[in-house]
This record gives sequence, structure tokens and C-alpha cells, in this order.
Amino acid sequence: PDLIPMPNELRRVERALLSVSDKTGLIDFARALHKLGIALVSTGGTAKAIAEAGLPVSDVSDLTGFPEMMDGRVKTLHPKVHGGLLAIRSHPEHQASMLGHGIQPIDLLVVNLYPFEATVAAAKPYDDCIENIDIGGPAMIRAAAKNHHDVAVVVEPADYPSVLADLEAQKGATTLTLRRKLAQKAYARTAAYDAAISNWFANELGDTAPAFRALGGALAETMRYGENPHQWAAFYRTPENRPGVSTARQVQGKQLSYNNINDTDSAFECVAEFDPKASAACVIVKHANPCGVAAGGSLLEAYERALRCDPVSAFGGIVALNRTLDAEAAKKIVEVFTEVIIAPDAEEEAIALIAAKKNLRLLLTGGLPDVRAPGLSLRTVAGGFLVQSRDNAVVDDMELKVVTKRQPSERELADLRFAFRVAKHVKSNAIVYARDLATVGIGAGQMSRVDSSRIAAWKAAEAAKTAGLPKSLAKGSVVASDAFFPFADGLLAAAEAGATAVIQPGGSMRDDEVIKAADEAGLAMVFTGHRHFRH
Repeated sequence: PDLIPMPNELRRVERALLSVSDKTGLIDFARALHKLGIALVSTGGTAKAIAEAGLPVSDVSDLTGFPEMMDGRVKTLHPKVHGGLLAIRSHPEHQASMLGHGIQPIDLLVVNLYPFEATVAAAKPYDDCIENIDIGGPAMIRAAAKNHHDVAVVVEPADYPSVLADLEAQKGATTLTLRRKLAQKAYARTAAYDAAISNWFANELGDTAPAFRALGGALAETMRYGENPHQWAAFYRTPENRPGVSTARQVQGKQLSYNNINDTDSAFECVAEFDPKASAACVIVKHANPCGVAAGGSLLEAYERALRCDPVSAFGGIVALNRTLDAEAAKKIVEVFTEVIIAPDAEEEAIALIAAKKNLRLLLTGGLPDVRAPGLSLRTVAGGFLVQSRDNAVVDDMELKVVTKRQPSERELADLRFAFRVAKHVKSNAIVYARDLATVGIGAGQMSRVDSSRIAAWKAAEAAKTAGLPKSLAKGSVVASDAFFPFADGLLAAAEAGATAVIQPGGSMRDDEVIKAADEAGLAMVFTGHRHFRH
């Protein structure tokens, strides 16, 4: 929403204090300030950089009359700094205090904080992370933002142009409208900074439920609308350095929508379950659910087998790949209307082929996310939000327990692991039929598990008809359930569809009944001991 109109009260900038860790654009900005007749005060490396550029600059110690100490930990925490920032210029008592104590006003504060988030992302030692917690910076930022009626505060180089434009347009002054915008950003920045620190501390302490949980992110882009056109939306990046949509380079295509980002994230997290060294893999997602998943000797083979599972739903879907996209696969993918392709990388020939589809988004991430890595999953509810650890359980790490008289064959066991890996990424209740490391039917998001099983079986039959095959793709398949079968009916529906083996968590009060039904149907069944609800 637009800011509420306010009187355009100008404040002349006579003195600026600059103290930045990110020196992008610093010299050009400082030179422009100097040209406007603004006195420059600075600290440490910032002061050195400005001086080396041939610009006049005073060290903050000249302002305070006190040297930096304790390895620079104490340099701006001084009344002459904070008094210069906090003094209300029109307040008689404040004016008297400034005169009585020799405090000079600071009209513009330019500070970006020690790179704490980058230090953590680089997995630096504990003590290095502690030393990169900025104290003086946030204190100054908050002081200047509070006194935004008189002081402008800049917390990132991206705002240098707008500040200079304001100063030039107002002949060396800033407008209240700009100062308010800068103050809002300043408090948001310190809040996100403190959130990163507190969450890092909680992680170091192993505290999964700290008394206060802070969240912070940096705006990646404002979206045209949200899940529906009447909803506004924006995309924010968090400090977590996880390959995916937030880190990807968009090579081409239209701006990603809210739904594109949500679906693409679902697809890429699913395809990351498949080791690219072991096999190529493709995941096709529609409305946050996989509609086709397959592994193969090449990306082309994986894509064609994934597409066969549900070619109707794949129209307008998201395609995620676990290897560098090659021309052979790209040529086939662009035959079907696709919203987004996401992969670790792409060959130049593949990029050229996709370029012919100007609206098709191509995202290259540089790598795959680690599916075993810990992390947080968040969801808002009325008046609060839920926090849980990311579901980083992997079927390859689970001890599978055969509970039926018949043991699964080696082929069945490989397909069972594959199907359970996919079921982790299908909305509950989830049923996945698979054969030869490819899904052949997926039932998602139903209120009853038996309905999911029947829908998946129906989709397998429909896919066979589309492919011109005489019998359902579910014949001879295996079936995975994300949670236990509460009754035998869901399992029997799978048997009727042609499944020969089952993988499920187990743990139902009626496990014995379900096991008996499996034995009577001649099925092999294994329990994982792990559930994969995904709501």
C-alpha cells in the first residue's frame, strides 16, 4: 500500500557518518555527498577507503574525542555519536544539551552490519560467528531510525541512488517521506539480523523451542499477486544457503508467480532425493504434487517415463531434473507446455533450444539441496505460526522390516524404496504406485486413504490407455503409503489394481489385520517405521 501522505518537511544534511562492511558503491556515494558540501565522518576501514579515494574524512574518534578500543568493539558507543543521532533538532533542551556537551548533529547515517549471516553460511568457527555480531551498528541504526523526523538512515547500498536523488532535488536536504521509508527498512534490517543471530544460537544450543522465535528475510521480489489475483504477495530470502528457487539464476522466461515458486520448490526438493551419480531423475509437479517421477539412464529416459505416468496433468507443470540439462532432454521437454524447468545446470545447446519458448522459465541452481540436512519448516495459523524440523528422513537410512510371509524380490525392493521416496513429497493421504523406478499412478490429498489408492489405480489405468497399452500400468507394480493403512481396504484396493508389494510405516492398531490381508492376497509388505505426512 502507498504511504499515508505527510507534510514534506525537509532536513538539511550537513554531516554524514559512514561505517560499512559492504563497500559496494561507497566511494561514488561519498564523493557525491562531498560534492553537496556534506562533511564526512567515518570509522576504521571505511574511513581508510574514503581517504584513499582522496576525499576529506574525519575519523569517529575525532568526533568523540575517544579512541577505538578492544579490537574495535568500542568505537561508536559514545554520547557524541548517539546524541548527534537522537537529538530532536527543534527541542530547546536537546539543543542546550548539544551545545553544553559539544555534540555535533549527525544528519545522515550510513551503516551496513558485520556480515554475520555470511559468516554462518560459510560454516566458520563459533568464535568467528560471535565476532561478526555487530553491536554499535544496530545501536546507531535504531537511534537514527527512531529520530527519523530529523535523521536519514541508510542500511544497504541499494538505497544510495534514491538518497542522492532526494538530496539533489532538495538542494542538500531530505524529505520526511524518504526518511520514513528508510526508517522502516532500518528496523526491518536489524530485526532480520537479530533473528539470524538468535536462530543460530538456538541451533548451537540444540534448543528446538526457544522462548521467542524470530523470523527474518530479505525481499527477493514483489509478485504480481499471490495464490489468487486478489491476494498480494512477495518473495523473501532467508539466510539459509540451500540450493533451490531462492538461489537459482533465472536464465529466461517470465517473472515467476507465487504458485510457480511454490510448485518449483516442491519439484526440486523431490528430485533431490535421487542421487545424480546413481541415475538421472525427473520430477513433474502440478499444484504442489508430483504427477510423474522416474529415474533412468539419461534425463530423456527419466522425463519420458515420468511423463507417461500422467501426461494430462503434466500440461502446464513444473519439470525438475537432478543433472545438467542436455539438448536431448530439452528438445523433448519443450514439446509439452511447461511453466518452469529447474536443474543444477544446463548445456548451452539446451539453453538455446529452450530460448525458442520465450515464456518458459529456466532456473539453474548450481547444485542440489541436501535432503538429509536439518532445517525449519514454517506454517502460519491464526494468531501465530507452527515451526517444525524439515522432514529429512530418507528411506535409504531406514531399517525395512518384512512383515508378510512372502519376501519382496530385489526388483520389488528397489521399486518399494523408490515409491516411498516419492510418497514423502505427495500431499497426504498419499498413495504411489511404481514399477521399474517410475511412478505409474499417484493418489494425493484425499480424506480417506482408500480413495487415494483408488484414484492412483484409476490414473494408472488411464495412463495405459493413453500409451495404447492393453492393461493398467499398475499391473505388477508396487505401492507406497505415506502413513499406515488404518484398515485393509486401502491395501486390498492396491492388490485389485495389480500391485504385488507394499511399503508403509506400520503402527496401526489393525496392523495384524492388514498383514493378514496382505498374506491372503499374496503380497509382500515391508514396514519402514517412519511416516511421511505432508499437509
